[in-house]
Amino acid sequence: MDALPPRIQGLVVTSEGDRTRMQLQEIPSEQLPPGDVVIRVAYSSINYKDALATQGHPGIVKRLPHVPGIDAAGIVERSQDARYRPGDQVIVTGYDLGQGRWGAWAELISVPADWIVPLPSGLDLREAMILGTAGFTAAQCVLALQRNEVTPGDGRLVVTGATGGVGSLSVRILAQLGYEVAAVTGKAHLADRLRSAGAVEILDREAVADASDRPMLSARWAGGVDCVGGRPLMTLLRSTKYGGAVAACGLVAGAELHMTVYPFLLRGVSLCGVASADCPYARRVKIWQLLAGEWKPRDLADFWVTEIGLEQVPTYVDRMLQGKADGRIIVRLPGAPAAS
Repeated sequence: MDALPPRIQGLVVTSEGDRTRMQLQEIPSEQLPPGDVVIRVAYSSINYKDALATQGHPGIVKRLPHVPGIDAAGIVERSQDARYRPGDQVIVTGYDLGQGRWGAWAELISVPADWIVPLPSGLDLREAMILGTAGFTAAQCVLALQRNEVTPGDGRLVVTGATGGVGSLSVRILAQLGYEVAAVTGKAHLADRLRSAGAVEILDREAVADASDRPMLSARWAGGVDCVGGRPLMTLLRSTKYGGAVAACGLVAGAELHMTVYPFLLRGVSLCGVASADCPYARRVKIWQLLAGEWKPRDLADFWVTEIGLEQVPTYVDRMLQGKADGRIIVRLPGAPAAS
């Protein structure tokens, strides 16, 4: 078995007193965690969870120093598992990558074989990371609506946080499947972007931030995807029509729900929690096949994406923490194949 390079580049988060610091460093490859498969990372991405990891968030990072990066698409470097051979193109998202285990903001990752999804036909490595956990989560949200029999004929859906990664991809996938989508954003200057993604209506975030204590609001939506939590989620649940469903996958606007159960008991509204990291493997593979096939955004290669190198990650993490990031931010590593 070929030896690994003695050192690899990676972004390492360390602690300095009560603060954290992130630096591009040379990491001894012997510090990689034990795993069945070593993968040379071609692309990763920046997710909100990654941004929190750079701050040493205790709910995400178990110990410092730490390498963030919950998404990886790359090429198998070496394998102790017969399912994978050097040269195989693969995806790893979720599980403990970039949390309890050093993540993909480094040239190599070492992971259990059971975490790996073979790159499905229909996607290249770059496209896989334009989707990444954001697209995977968006697809789970759409599946949750479908499981609750929310159809395009039932009426308009609403997507909050629509300029973020999950939100923008949810708008695109839903629109391609024939749903009418209202997109909620606090970034009015990106309205044209949302329309090009398929939204038929653009709403300011205040339109779904009802602060009253009314247990129910006028029934407006057939359902929705909520990427922010807090008051917007409460507003959506109270204004969803009979039999509708809301898929919830974010908490940047708040982690608590202060509301009654009336929408669930009187309108039969369903609240569908979406969790990506521990999605069962068989379902995970099915979702990636959908994203590589009929659910793949038609313009994915150019879809609302900013591509950066490892050295630019700290700047874009700061933008995300300040609420100034939009679309998808993918990270190209030195192991990325040359453009064809």
